[in-house]
Amino acid sequence: MSITCQLCPHACRLSEGTVGRCRQRTVREGRVVSLNFGQVTAIALDPIEKKPLYHFYPGSTILSIGSLGCNMHCKYCQNYHIAQEEAETKRLQPAEAVALAQAAQRTTNNIGVAFTYNEPTIGYEFVLETASLAKEKGLKTVLVTNGYLQVEPWLALLSHIDALNIDVKAFTEATYQELCSASLAPILRNIELAHEQSHVELTYLVVPGINDTLQEVERLVSWVAALSPDIPLHLTRYFPSYKLKTAPTPLTTLQQLARLAREQLNFVYLGNIGLPEATYCPQCGKLLIRRGMAPAVTKNLALGKCAECGRSVPTIRVSEG
Repeated sequence: MSITCQLCPHACRLSEGTVGRCRQRTVREGRVVSLNFGQVTAIALDPIEKKPLYHFYPGSTILSIGSLGCNMHCKYCQNYHIAQEEAETKRLQPAEAVALAQAAQRTTNNIGVAFTYNEPTIGYEFVLETASLAKEKGLKTVLVTNGYLQVEPWLALLSHIDALNIDVKAFTEATYQELCSASLAPILRNIELAHEQSHVELTYLVVPGINDTLQEVERLVSWVAALSPDIPLHLTRYFPSYKLKTAPTPLTTLQQLARLAREQLNFVYLGNIGLPEATYCPQCGKLLIRRGMAPAVTKNLALGKCAECGRSVPTIRVSEG
């Protein structure tokens, strides 16, 4: 007897002893269970900008937790050693993760817990339980994800998540199928749902010859702008990894695409190029957030508005005080 996993759009048919495409879900005693519950491959106190989240408590840190597996199979996977392969893990229960975040909060500027590194949603039960506990303790919760989830579990999870960085791999169905063995449509739907409830930033890894045309990026930008021109978009430089050995993205390509994106979006950043970029008021050009080697510094912001011209910057969250 087989059971359909209802977590992601792959809808894998599972039976006792088999695993889904993510390698981390199986059937035991007639129900689908997670194999990676509490199995942690990495835990670190990261700058929030590393997620990347540039408009969510800038200058803070967040306890970042990674597990095993992924429901996509991107040819250029940057974390393939934990997403596509087996790796050493250690046990960490949800209450222990929250306790670590609270301890870090007492001694640093940690704001909460981030689920990241591999695709966290395939360890859905761990993420949901940990995020729920974290919210009860007044901590912030962050999800760094490919967004490839069914609607019902996605909405249930969003109620416990404060901010997301959602990775858009391409803006055509054909490229998603070829590159990631997945589909674009569920991701766009989930971005819309997340934008209604949480803080959302998007990452687009620019891969030469695959998703780097002006036409494709313009379609993406127009779609994002229709949701909100204030959604931050991170255009990130690709480097060879895993099965894809194409040369790194030329800086000129990133700069050209950034100019295109800024015609419709107010906050466009380049990633994997060195030091992170600053944030400026889209109306008067005043510096709002300075980023560099030291923690980010918020400037010229008062009650969510530019202190110079009064322009509202609704996507920026800053720590109290």
